Amino acid sequence: QVNLVESGGGLVQPGGSLRLSCAASGFTFSNYLINWYRQAPGKEREFVAGITSTGSTTNYADSVKGRFTISRDNAKNTVNLQMNSLKPEDTAVYYCNAAGIRAGLRANYWGQGTQVTVSS
Repeated sequence: QVNLVESGGGLVQPGGSLRLSCAASGFTFSNYLINWYRQAPGKEREFVAGITSTGSTTNYADSVKGRFTISRDNAKNTVNLQMNSLKPEDTAVYYCNAAGIRAGLRANYWGQGTQVTVSS
C-alpha cells in the first residue's frame, strides 16, 4: 500500500520558518521524482518545489525561490521542505507528490496534505 504522510505544518508568524516532512512507503522511493504542491483557499493547486530521484537537481516556483529548500534522504524514504522567511501568501495546504513509473505505467501518488498558516 502506497503512503505519503506529510507533517510539520502549523501556524507561524510572518518571517518565520517551518520544516515540512514527507514520509513515503509502499513503493521504491529512490526511483521517484518528489514534488511539493500547495493549495490556498479558492485557488488551484500549484507547484512549489521538486527534486529528482537522486537529489541532484531541484526546481522551485519563482514565488518561493531563495526562501524554500527541498531535500531528500533516500535511505529514510523522506523528503523535506525547509521554508524560511514565510509570508502570509504562503498560507495553504501543502501536499507531497511522488511521480514515476511503476509496472511500465506512469504512477502519481499524493499525500493527504498539511496546513501551513502564516499570520500575525
